[in-house]
Amino acid sequence: MYSKGFLEIPGSNAVAQTPSENVIGSINQLRYLSRLHFIDEIVITECCPSSVVLGLLDIARECCIEVLVIPGFYDGVTPEAPIEYLGEFPVVSIHRRNERAVASLVKRATDVLLTVTAVLFLLPILLMIALWVKMDSPGPIFYASERIGKKGNVFRCFKFRTMVVNAERLKDSLADQNERKGILFKMKNDPRITRAGSILRRYSLDELPQLLNVLRGEMSLVGPRPPIASEVQQYELEHLRRLEVSPGLTGLWQVRARQDPSFERYVALDLAYVENWSLSLDMQILLRTAEVVMRGTGS
Repeated sequence: MYSKGFLEIPGSNAVAQTPSENVIGSINQLRYLSRLHFIDEIVITECCPSSVVLGLLDIARECCIEVLVIPGFYDGVTPEAPIEYLGEFPVVSIHRRNERAVASLVKRATDVLLTVTAVLFLLPILLMIALWVKMDSPGPIFYASERIGKKGNVFRCFKFRTMVVNAERLKDSLADQNERKGILFKMKNDPRITRAGSILRRYSLDELPQLLNVLRGEMSLVGPRPPIASEVQQYELEHLRRLEVSPGLTGLWQVRARQDPSFERYVALDLAYVENWSLSLDMQILLRTAEVVMRGTGS
């Protein structure tokens, strides 16, 4: 477990001796802080007024935060709760997150099963694409970039290289030709894209190496696309909800509004997925993705 810091309780002096850099805010800011820091657990280490605890529990239910307390503080609401240990310290739970654990486990198992099957089936195609990329232009076969995953974790996202090797350095000179609205960058006739890259992108074949990211647990087959750090730095608080689930190879935006230049539409579809996720929705998106790929409507 990684500690984010301490929250101040109005009228309490409990954190007075805590270094200021370890205090991330007040309990009154919990909704904001839970989004900003991806907080999923709070430990109450002092006896707070009942009104404070009840208000905290309301926010915890809304934001799916687990609440733990020191045994003896609130025996009236935790008479049957078993004692657990946080390191060496005993705690009991007064609110559990509802994370659909069984469904999440099935989603992960489905990801692994479908990914292994896809890799075995596509292996000859993957080898041919790798050879084509190598022969088409100077540079490596794969392109790896740091992306932001679930709860802000950074990972290396793999793709077949579709651009010239100095593409990132050329991006600034092309900024005025961006056809997307908002944070995202996209232009129809990007001069950085190689001949092989244009075909790979059209049929989304450049994304196939991300099957490795799925096997490593960094991504899922379905979910919001993983953003780069510079995009996340421009996010508003509500946009961070995209990072509450594992990023995916495909998602609602890819099958419903891939050609829509609006960043607001992009985020709205991702947040709709986060709110309404289910295994049946994942299957629908995968089937629609196959249809989109066959039509060759990628970027």
